Amino acid sequence: MTDRKRVVIVGAGFGGISAAKKLAGKEVDVVLIDRRNHHLFQPLLYQVATADLSPAEIAWPIRSIFSSYANVSVFMGEVTGLDLAGRRVIAGDRDLGFDYLVIATGAVTSYFGNDHWAKVAPGLKNITEATDIRKRLLLAFEQAENSEDPEERRRLLNFIVVGGGPTGVEMAGAIAELAKQALSHDFRRIDPRDARIILAEGGPRLLAAFPEDLSDYTQKSLENIGVEVRTNHQVSDITALGAQIGDEFIPSANVIWGAGVRVDHLGDWTGHETDRGGRMMVNADLSIPGHDDVFVIGDAAHVPWRDGLTVPGIAPAAKQQGKYVGARILDHMAGCKTKPFAYRHAGNLATIGRHRAVIDFNGFKLRGWLAWWFWGLAHIYFLIGLRAPALVMVQWVWSYLFRKKGARLITGQMPGETADPVTPPVN
Repeated sequence: MTDRKRVVIVGAGFGGISAAKKLAGKEVDVVLIDRRNHHLFQPLLYQVATADLSPAEIAWPIRSIFSSYANVSVFMGEVTGLDLAGRRVIAGDRDLGFDYLVIATGAVTSYFGNDHWAKVAPGLKNITEATDIRKRLLLAFEQAENSEDPEERRRLLNFIVVGGGPTGVEMAGAIAELAKQALSHDFRRIDPRDARIILAEGGPRLLAAFPEDLSDYTQKSLENIGVEVRTNHQVSDITALGAQIGDEFIPSANVIWGAGVRVDHLGDWTGHETDRGGRMMVNADLSIPGHDDVFVIGDAAHVPWRDGLTVPGIAPAAKQQGKYVGARILDHMAGCKTKPFAYRHAGNLATIGRHRAVIDFNGFKLRGWLAWWFWGLAHIYFLIGLRAPALVMVQWVWSYLFRKKGARLITGQMPGETADPVTPPVN
């Protein structure tokens, strides 16, 4: 028997990894649970989706991150329920007891009640979705090259991005650069520069969390590289044939969703209050009411911040919360008090395209090429490990110098292809 406490961390995103790192090497046993075996740097998923980077350059095996820490173990599985009274995490047919629980499950794509759109308008939350979008984008150009129907060609070369936040802005700019730069000389029967990229935002401006002048700069920059920006335009329907944007139906073979997120299951699992997006209401120390040994962090937590706002669902915030909760658990075990969590906002960043980005450092603003380089260095700084940042830097320099996309591979099952092709017998 041992008196060592067990901390179970659900989710290996930025928050979960940071909490586990804070506890690594300490006198406590840590079990890190995730449905996948890798940690993913989500802010660069759009570069996988547009063939700038390969998945291996933005994802790392969780076990390798903690291979030097004997007190951290990794359990690959999907959590299906929680028993807070019995201090158990339920993962299928397995139960994991805990002394402390950290919930860092992250968020999933929200279609605002139109979940049937997911089949024709993929979101961008994991590698599978990113590589699927990459396949769709590249296949559209290939199929347009082979098509004899002018209307079908136009539909294939119409690309619609829904949502004017950082994900939508970055995705629309990257598609424009893919079509009008990287692929511009690769085809013979079509001109990829004829591609039409539409960015639809239901609100009055792009990047609503940024100052208005940076939003204006973002819209003008996107329009300069060939993106049609439609603000105050709601998307009311999406089908396999295209999307209804305002009063116009635009035929398209590629609609990409970047308009919202939600958190699943927490309210049902815990019986505690959540906000409209499913985020758990937490105390000042990020614990949930009535349970000082259960914490919720990252995208899954509703944490009041300032001026009626909540802490944003971005990587730096999740890392701060994970580090705080790790320290809070150690203090609790030692009988020490911990100050309430205080979020330190470093700023907002978004890239628009080659030599174009916007940054707001709490009122200090950057735009253009300097912001673009700063954005790149900031993202490399946040990459986990030693090998990946060097690879990403080399890939970016290659793309910058030669305007080439390094991962233009169409992988996965092709349209009309059977899942398990059978080799015919040899007679």
